[in-house]
Amino acid sequence: MADVRLRTTAAAVLVVAVALLAGAFTLVTLVRGSLRDGLEATAEQRATTLLQQAPDLPRPDGDDDDLLWQVTAADGTVVRSGPPLPDRATDFRPPEGEHDYLVVTERDDDGNRVSVAVSLEDVDESTEALTTPLLVGLPLLLLLVGGVTWVVATRALAPVERIRREVEEITATRLDRRVPEPPSRDEIGRLARTMNEMLARLQSSSDRQREFVADASHELRSPVASIRQAAEVAQTHPAALPDGELADVVLEESARLHGLVDQLLVLTRADGGGFRHTVVDLDVDDLALAEARRLSRTGLRVETAAVGAGRIRGDASALAQMVRNLADNAARHATSKVAVGVRVNGDAVELTVDDDGPGIPADQRERVFDRFVRLDEARARDAGGSGLGLAIVKEVVAAHGGTVVVSSSELGGARFTVRLPAFR
Repeated sequence: MADVRLRTTAAAVLVVAVALLAGAFTLVTLVRGSLRDGLEATAEQRATTLLQQAPDLPRPDGDDDDLLWQVTAADGTVVRSGPPLPDRATDFRPPEGEHDYLVVTERDDDGNRVSVAVSLEDVDESTEALTTPLLVGLPLLLLLVGGVTWVVATRALAPVERIRREVEEITATRLDRRVPEPPSRDEIGRLARTMNEMLARLQSSSDRQREFVADASHELRSPVASIRQAAEVAQTHPAALPDGELADVVLEESARLHGLVDQLLVLTRADGGGFRHTVVDLDVDDLALAEARRLSRTGLRVETAAVGAGRIRGDASALAQMVRNLADNAARHATSKVAVGVRVNGDAVELTVDDDGPGIPADQRERVFDRFVRLDEARARDAGGSGLGLAIVKEVVAAHGGTVVVSSSELGGARFTVRLPAFR
């Protein structure tokens, strides 16, 4: 922070110094020029007056002793002069001294020449009187500017230093900490609020990751424990299990384990934004009809009369998994009937999946999309549900810029409605 303050102060002093020096030089130059112009005008006026007078008249009334003048005839003879001059030669030479003289010469039609010299002593004294305060005042003013800039920069950067110290203490295990937010609504205040929002997102992501790992570990432990238990029984008591039962248990639990791992991988892709790299054009109605045909082979009655054309862009495998999860969820809870529909509604394609099951209570319709959530724990496990199906639906739909909601179905159960941006 000291480097920033030093650079800011140096820059401010340099800019002000350049501006003040330029202003002071301009001021002194203008004042000196104005004074010289005034003296030159006075000398020209006196020269004109002397030319208009006859050479033999006495010295004009009110003549200024500060003005040195002489009138020279056409033949070079000095016919008149003001104060005594050291030299009455033809060439007019003002007396030498500490100060310069400004000389003005005028001629008339007869060849007479008038030379008037005026001392620049007053100009030099006035310039010196103006320069001395500037030489003293400008350094003092620069010191004042530097001090004020340093103090202002220090106060302005103090919140940044507090933010830096707080951020230095934040680690992966201390994401609950927040940087201090100054009351001002300037850039530093917005920076602090943005950092706190970022920390809140990181904390939420970290919490979700820990919960996900814990839940996944719990879910993976169940099929592994079943396989191990069956293997231990078969090893300890070979005759306790019928022939082939161990193989059946291993096959069933490994299939369950395989499905769970696949779903975890889909969620990992969703969290990592992997869907954006495999975007293609596809028809939602094709996905819906394929799942309807699959469900019809399970003995359920599947209605597809409401399936119409609907084209979107997205990850084909992820969207197919989303439709399959909705179909499996409906089949798991349906009594005997499932209905699938696809239509274009404005700028979106709507996919609906209905069942005639018990439905979902209104206060649980948001919770069903959380990971590893089962509203009917025992039945979900028996049916092979992992609690990830609807979570995958939500993640896939959100990754494709869509929404998914739950409502009551006309069949008596639940209706899941997915809205995805249509592709024109």
